Amino acid sequence: MAICEAWYFGEIFDRPFPERLPHWRDADGSDLWVAQDKTREQIIGFYQRAWDHAEATIKELPIDAPGHVPWWPRPEVKLFNMVHVLQDTTRHAGHADILREQLDGRTGLTAEYEEQIDPAARETYRARIGQAARAATGGHGLFRG
Repeated sequence: MAICEAWYFGEIFDRPFPERLPHWRDADGSDLWVAQDKTREQIIGFYQRAWDHAEATIKELPIDAPGHVPWWPRPEVKLFNMVHVLQDTTRHAGHADILREQLDGRTGLTAEYEEQIDPAARETYRARIGQAARAATGGHGLFRG
């Protein structure tokens, strides 16, 4: 989410984040992973810097400031269009999207972004998360799976 916020409230409004940002996705197509060598302090510090940068953009630009999101179907946006970032943050931070997927099987924010849930791929991904959690805790921790 820190990378997302740094991009959306930085590059989109011609206010580049002062640090080099990694790509949105890893080479294998996954996202939202932190390198194993990063400490909790580094991760939280990066998010705080991204948050500060986003806050400065919101405070310093008018609500109708123009931006450009090249990967959107309608790339010309205004700052107020970025309210979707808040929605993304709440979904990911609260994992509400995971709960919803378990209830209704839907995956996307809207119908055009939905994908069929692949149970085998989901289990492989879950195992990868478990392996990362065990590695982060030296094999000790609450994660079972």
